[in-house]
Amino acid sequence: MRPSQALRLWQQVMLSQVRDDTPDLTMRQTAILFTIYLDPPPHTVRGLAARLNVTKPVITRALDTMGALKLVSRHRDELDKRNVLVKRTVEGALFVERFGDVIIARAQELPI
Repeated sequence: MRPSQALRLWQQVMLSQVRDDTPDLTMRQTAILFTIYLDPPPHTVRGLAARLNVTKPVITRALDTMGALKLVSRHRDELDKRNVLVKRTVEGALFVERFGDVIIARAQELPI
C-alpha cells in the first residue's frame, strides 16, 4: 500500500465514522480504547499512561468520556487499592468490532 492509499483509507474510515453517528472520539481516546481492547488485560490507569507516554490525568479524562459512553468501565483493584482497573464492556467491544468492519469495507473499496 502506498502512502496516498493509506491516507485515503484513513480518510474514508473517518468519514464513515462521522456519517454513522458513532461516538465522536478523539485520536487519543481511540488509541486508548484500541489499547484496552487489542492488548491483553489487565489494564490500569498507570499502565495505560506508561504505554501511551502520557500522564495519568490524560488517561483519566479520556476514560471519563469513554465511561459515559459505556465503552469501558473502571473498578478499584481489590488486591491493590491504589490501582484502578480498566475493563472492557459489551458496548465497547461492539464499537471496536464495528470499527474494524468499517476499515475492512473501506479498504475493499480502494482502487488497486
